[in-house]
Amino acid sequence: MSTPTREIRLAARPHGEPKPTDFELAEVELPDPGEDQVLIRNTFMSVDPYMRGRMNDVKSYTPPFQLGAALDGGAVGEVVASNAEGLAVGDVVVHQLGWREHAVLAGKHVRKVDADGIPESAFLGVLGMPGLTAYAGLLDVAGLKDGDVVFVSGAAGAVGSLAGQIAKLRGHTVIGSAGSAEKVAHLRDDLGFDQAFNYKDGSVTEQLVAAAPDGIDVYFDNVGGDHLEAAIDAFNLHGRAALCGMISNYNATEPNPAPRNMMTLVGKRITLRGFIVTDHGARVKDLIAEVAPAVADGRIQFRETVREGLENAPQAFIDLLRGANTGKMVVKL
Repeated sequence: MSTPTREIRLAARPHGEPKPTDFELAEVELPDPGEDQVLIRNTFMSVDPYMRGRMNDVKSYTPPFQLGAALDGGAVGEVVASNAEGLAVGDVVVHQLGWREHAVLAGKHVRKVDADGIPESAFLGVLGMPGLTAYAGLLDVAGLKDGDVVFVSGAAGAVGSLAGQIAKLRGHTVIGSAGSAEKVAHLRDDLGFDQAFNYKDGSVTEQLVAAAPDGIDVYFDNVGGDHLEAAIDAFNLHGRAALCGMISNYNATEPNPAPRNMMTLVGKRITLRGFIVTDHGARVKDLIAEVAPAVADGRIQFRETVREGLENAPQAFIDLLRGANTGKMVVKL
């Protein structure tokens, strides 16, 4: 018997900020799982900033979404039928066929998780792709070392909040930027950042200098633009930046000016290194081993902004790009 379900498709390629009309909700019939396949009922799906780039028909590190086809991305769900070895009905799994209520896919593309005592949605955030991004970006790409002062932009988001907390657990001074007084208070009072500021309150460069008068050594970049320029000014000698994302540019319809202080990179011997999380899959076990116990005992805090219903996923994504989330934005299905 087939399974009736719903999915979100890309109806039009956005120009600038996405609109609800760029998406469509479609009803489909899924076939029964074949050999080595499973049928999953998704319980949560992820919306992430990188998805905006995939809505453009341009060559990038990952193929663009196709018009008229279902979108995809991280999801967690329950196996409801299985022909795959090692996967049983009732297992909680994560996979990459989000933006739909059910999915049929090969067992090899599914990862079983132990959700005992941890919310399932955490495997889309602090223990999922954003968590791995923070972990590998901070430790491997930026090369965090003893005594480093760390600056994180977009620090109240899913990636930035964990990057800052990992640095704090390892004994570092951490400064974060966010876009509201409430988020700044969250960084200081809940997540333990040493300093935090609202980038809307004035010059990012001036606020960063005030927060880190002795300079910074590591910058975890989720924003780009004026934040990257400020970090370059604030870097000590041999500063390192992990360039994770530049959300300030994602909806831009014209090229943004580059940081105006690039010559500073030479004199300070600064390293700017971009990275993609899929290059660091081998670090998943290390992430789970170090971060899961800290989540379980409360040393690492995480927040989620939860929207309900597949039909509300497009608006959740639009709101994510507007900065309406604190922590991970997920959609409960």
